[in-house]
Amino acid sequence: MTDNVIEAPVIEAKGLAKHFGDFAALRGATFSVPLGRIVGVIGANGAGKTTMLNAVLGLSSYEGELKVLGLDPSKQRDALMKDVCFIADVATLPKWMKVFEVLDYVEAVHPKFDRSKAMDFLSRTQVPLDRKVRALSKGMTVQVHLAVVMSIDAKLLVLDEPTLGLDIIFRKQFYQSLLEEYFDEDRTVIITTHQVEEVEHILTDVMFLKDGEIVLEADMDALTQQFIEVMVAPGKEEEALALKPIKQSTTFGRATCVYKNIDRETLATLGETRRLGLADIFVATMTGEGQ
Repeated sequence: MTDNVIEAPVIEAKGLAKHFGDFAALRGATFSVPLGRIVGVIGANGAGKTTMLNAVLGLSSYEGELKVLGLDPSKQRDALMKDVCFIADVATLPKWMKVFEVLDYVEAVHPKFDRSKAMDFLSRTQVPLDRKVRALSKGMTVQVHLAVVMSIDAKLLVLDEPTLGLDIIFRKQFYQSLLEEYFDEDRTVIITTHQVEEVEHILTDVMFLKDGEIVLEADMDALTQQFIEVMVAPGKEEEALALKPIKQSTTFGRATCVYKNIDRETLATLGETRRLGLADIFVATMTGEGQ
């Protein structure tokens, strides 16, 4: 590929909407996901995350325009799924199967599954191949999931709450292995999760959903530069409010304000400043007075 070639977006949506009767689960979402990115889709329960993913995966009808890997998910799902891997959570593994039977099944249904890669990964674990999934510990179940995911040569990996119910050790193992052994510039990963703090270090982009609408879509590096929190010094409260913070609170008896796109040097004259983590940015965006 030359520098003059522009890769088509992996996902391109225009006016994406979904209604269940009078309820709008998605409200005209427009977004684009380029190749080689790890995108976090963050939102409260009922915000529309799973509805969006179902549309992308061709599991649900929708209104608007949607292309995934250049295909229409609603009409070309069979072709699309040859280059897509989807994991809802570790509970989705069939509990009645033995581990080697899980590998047999994936090998039979996914043309791009490399069994030798899965076996190589599992050889570095304590997972017994002849044990049923229901008899595995949660940590071993995660390792089986990882073995499957990292052995499918998919262009798009969609993870919907993939570590739900796991303890912190195995959540960290899942994401670290995903980053080190799976992701590269030719693959794109979409993640939804409530454990925001645990994935923010691997994300390249983030999308916030609220009531079926995209309220923020940004590059992670740029995003963390935009939001600054100030613990306002005594006597500086009026100046702080004049700059129109998007969120206000009180910490240790002092006013605390969150600002978006305000020069840090200006804010430093008001008090002690710090950059916000992704979870704090999410809360400030969802509950603040402005965006």
